[in-house]
Amino acid sequence: MSLKKIAEMVGTSPSTVSRVLNNSYTTCASEQLKEKIWAAAHEINYIPNSAARKLKLGAEEREKTLHIVVVLARVESLESDPFFQELYRYLEIEIFQKGFTVERILTANETLQMDSIGACDGIIVLGRCSRRLLDLLLKCTRNLVGIWRNPMNFEIDEVVCDGQKAASLAVSYLINKGHRKIGYIGDCSSESRYVGYNDTLIRNQLPLDYGCIIPTGQTREEGYAAMNRLLEHEEITAVLCANDSTAFGALRALREQKGLGKRKISVISIDDVEEAQTTHPLLTTVHIPREDMAHMAVQILHDRILHGHRENLRVEFPCRIVERESCG
Repeated sequence: MSLKKIAEMVGTSPSTVSRVLNNSYTTCASEQLKEKIWAAAHEINYIPNSAARKLKLGAEEREKTLHIVVVLARVESLESDPFFQELYRYLEIEIFQKGFTVERILTANETLQMDSIGACDGIIVLGRCSRRLLDLLLKCTRNLVGIWRNPMNFEIDEVVCDGQKAASLAVSYLINKGHRKIGYIGDCSSESRYVGYNDTLIRNQLPLDYGCIIPTGQTREEGYAAMNRLLEHEEITAVLCANDSTAFGALRALREQKGLGKRKISVISIDDVEEAQTTHPLLTTVHIPREDMAHMAVQILHDRILHGHRENLRVEFPCRIVERESCG
């Protein structure tokens, strides 16, 4: 009955739902349909056959189910940042497919206020992790893997897509488009994307203008305010936003500009979240492969739990430009 319910929710057949939920590599459905099926399954708390069979086992067998804790090191909630929200969704699917359970989701502040996060088989950290937080997590378990944009050189396994390389790719793209005055909106404190922005300008013998650099958090509201400030600089023709959320705010400011002759300013950012394909104009951005990173993190963590490897691993995924309308 649950399969039929999910099929009705997403508008497909029960057989397609069954194949997707019990084989993550099936070719019977598009990636968009697969995501809808998993979202519907999560909504009604459906358990795929592999996980359901485990629930039917005795208490001793059930105890062998691996319990995973997810720590949000960079944001206070998944709803506040679409990048981490989508990354977690992919992560949850991978954990679900293996028949593991997400024991709990904690923020960095919540974790630091606790003496211990309790018993668990492994921990996955999303976003840049402080040394203090890492030391606390290591007291709980050595089974740790981090997913982040910047190599951290910690004593744990890492899955990364280098933020400095992503920013360098974005700025190089703008320079090749003919832009010579490029602003920056985003975090400037120990942030690899900011380093990539600076290094690429210097490497191309373009001057740094700190009046065109607006330090902000990662929200669209701050992006909106920052772009309004940058509009005061008439020579700016392009802007790099450190993430898509700030870029959405920047695009809104450009849409609302008054008395400026509707200046054409190119906007590029980093992440490629789903909303980038629907905003106006469509957002040119650097794609971070969240689905592949989530898959690899769960594989590495499982192998670590099984003592399959001893040395710390770092798997780095490449990034790529997705050209859309905002750099037209």
